[in-house]
Amino acid sequence: MIMRGLLLASLPLAMGFTAPRTGRTAMRMSAAVSQDELKKQVGYKAVDDYVKSGMIVGLGTGSTAAFAVERVGQLMKEGKLTDIVGIPTSVRTKEQAEELGIPLATLNEHSKLDVAIDGADEVDPALNLVKGGGGALLREKMVEVCADKFIVIVDESKLCDGLGPGFPLPVEITPFCHEHTLRLVEALPSVAGCKAVLRLGSSSSNAPDGDEPAVTDNGNYIVDLHFTEPIKDARAAAAELKNTVGVVDHGLFCDMTTAVIIAGSDGISVKEA
Repeated sequence: MIMRGLLLASLPLAMGFTAPRTGRTAMRMSAAVSQDELKKQVGYKAVDDYVKSGMIVGLGTGSTAAFAVERVGQLMKEGKLTDIVGIPTSVRTKEQAEELGIPLATLNEHSKLDVAIDGADEVDPALNLVKGGGGALLREKMVEVCADKFIVIVDESKLCDGLGPGFPLPVEITPFCHEHTLRLVEALPSVAGCKAVLRLGSSSSNAPDGDEPAVTDNGNYIVDLHFTEPIKDARAAAAELKNTVGVVDHGLFCDMTTAVIIAGSDGISVKEA
């Protein structure tokens, strides 16, 4: 799809024409609408297929997960879902759920969930994930590891042959001596060759949008690990990162996924673990 788009975009130039600015803008807007529609499709399908009345549901964080939260609220308003309790994975998901009238609780009240639904930044063939682009990795993992079923919702651009190069791996660290911890993480053998970058500005984006360290909902900092080659052993990296003093948690979600719902140009597909 990307290559086709590039060919179409370059066709006017190849034929000696200059595409008008309004045409390029229209193409970008169309692509944006298309991506949002894909996110909506998988978010709605996850709820329709996996959420039943009386369930305790983990509510993910991010632009794709927001559509699943929206669908839960919609079906509750229509009376098609009842007695739902949501466990939010971030402050912004909590706020969205409250606006939709979804009853909420925390893991303090419910340590066992029926299902959790969330997006991902990368998905490898074994259904291991990179998550945390939106800065909620710790709460997401705490909630989703407690769910009987963890349903991941993505568009096909998130699929990869190996984790790492397609999206920086977030690592949540303590603010205390954070530069020291950053160096420790960067030197770990399991992530050799990565470049560790302290996230600045908003914690909800790994694109710098400020001068101060980004602060998570838990009061911690985030280091993003940039790779040029796939992580050789995601499980080993997960263990080594977790065992590093100063690291709170990381964005590798290994052996947690029940199913991935994928939206692509040919429709929706489901891959089960």
